[in-house]
Amino acid sequence: MSQGRGRPGASTGLEAGLVAVGLALAGGAAAHLLPGAVAWRSARCRLLPRLSGVGTPGHVALTFDDGPDPVSTPSILDALDALGWRATFFCLGSQARRSPGLVRELVDRGHEVGVHGDAHTSHLRRPATWTVPDVLRARDTIATLTGEPAEWFRPPYGAVSASSLVAARRSDLQLVLWTTWGIDWKAGATGATVAANVQRTFHPGATVLLHDSDATSAPGSWRATLAALPILADQWARTGLQVGPLRDHGVVGSLR
Repeated sequence: MSQGRGRPGASTGLEAGLVAVGLALAGGAAAHLLPGAVAWRSARCRLLPRLSGVGTPGHVALTFDDGPDPVSTPSILDALDALGWRATFFCLGSQARRSPGLVRELVDRGHEVGVHGDAHTSHLRRPATWTVPDVLRARDTIATLTGEPAEWFRPPYGAVSASSLVAARRSDLQLVLWTTWGIDWKAGATGATVAANVQRTFHPGATVLLHDSDATSAPGSWRATLAALPILADQWARTGLQVGPLRDHGVVGSLR
């Protein structure tokens, strides 16, 4: 597979509109680096629920970024099996090519695989001439390894730019971010801090961002993610929340 399933070619009126939206979103993405990140994410969930991954109330979409990783991903998979959970894994194309069997195992064990780009590089200063080939390469790698087309795309760092939107459309992928995260990539993170961060910014119909790899995070940080899963399971069970992948989350519409 080498061509996008969307319509390639010169920018259309729709793509020009995507560029305008992307420029506005890029400023919001930059807010993740500022103390106002929580306020920005809350506003994004209200104003852009489809982009944020807001789904069916009572359901949690559990997502993992940056894998697969032969050191950490198998432990995450075993923990999910023990909990009876399925999730969406946003894989890097570069990581997928290093561990092709692990990508196939994700699907064999009932999980969904999305696209996180090929290189873990922010799109904020990358033109479409860079992002489109990067996303297409990752999409095609994942489709080849899983035997099925991916549905979802999440740009690295959640940094949505105009070029991210063009790449999503050219790749025929649904762009989705998250409503809440565990901040599990930091040195010093623990299961308790990750679970507390998820709950602190929890939004009904939540899409939760965690990481199954420390490829772009503090070394060993995935262990905090692993430790957080049973804590989150206890908390969500008490409120009757169901946990699953994005395909079961009821996210409607498209920003392609």
